[in-house]
Amino acid sequence: MSRHKVTVIGAGNVGATAAQRIAEAGLADVVLVDIVEGLPQGKGLDLAEAAPVVGHDARVLGTNDYADTAGSDIIVVTSGLARQPGMSRDDLLTRNAGIVRAVVAAAAAVSPEAILIIVTNPLDAMCHVAMEASGFPRERVLGMAGVLDSARFRAFIAMELGVSVEDTHAFVLGGHGDTMVPLPRYSTVAGIPITELLPPDRVQALVDRTAKGGAEIVALLKTGSAYYAPAAATFEMVDAILRDRKRVLPCATLLTGEYGVDGLFVGVPVVLGAAGMERVIEIRLCDDEAAAFQRSAAAVRELVEVLHA
Repeated sequence: MSRHKVTVIGAGNVGATAAQRIAEAGLADVVLVDIVEGLPQGKGLDLAEAAPVVGHDARVLGTNDYADTAGSDIIVVTSGLARQPGMSRDDLLTRNAGIVRAVVAAAAAVSPEAILIIVTNPLDAMCHVAMEASGFPRERVLGMAGVLDSARFRAFIAMELGVSVEDTHAFVLGGHGDTMVPLPRYSTVAGIPITELLPPDRVQALVDRTAKGGAEIVALLKTGSAYYAPAAATFEMVDAILRDRKRVLPCATLLTGEYGVDGLFVGVPVVLGAAGMERVIEIRLCDDEAAAFQRSAAAVRELVEVLHA
């Protein structure tokens, strides 16, 4: 049986770390692609030389040529400019849209059956660009943001309560950015809603920190942005798809009426399996949650309108 093949576009910190996790789990052979000559080749070779120590036989190839990516099961798109201090996600919009459009068109042409996982920011808008550039159906175009936002929320809950992260579950809806909608009443510790375990002001503090999670790390690093947790979140999606695990994970997906939104990529819980996005899980929102979700969708719509202006 031949191994799965995953292409990671962009050999920066997020892409290289995602490639490392996928290869070291033995999930798939990995092709690391970048426009910079020598960068993916060097990182690919470095990862290949770690294989005897880690003990896996997945092949890692670095390349500048999309021909090497042909027949990929999954294409992960991390290429683009990282957010700098003081730069809004929207400043990234037009520059990264051009990059994503070009790389997705090149990769989709040689892997027409692949599933796309978009990581480049501003995430929800880049999913629209990727879907247009690939012509793929909605089941095969997904955005990685909700898994990351939920991981941050779960980490903060565990820190606050002094419990294992394994027993924390968090629910985050909406666009990736300052308008995301963490849902405390669906966020639990061993099944107990955090609203039962923490006073409202502490819950709100965790919600606020989650929404600003990326910016907090950018401010600390000063010369870059988060990549360990984004790479881990990307890996979780790749694992769910390649192993057909039917995981329920929050991902950016094209809504076609669910949650009262039509024709926009917004983060909602979906079932991830071999076919990609197998179904959207729709939950009933109370009035203020629904209003926050609609605000988040409106922020995504603004970005998409800027792209098409």
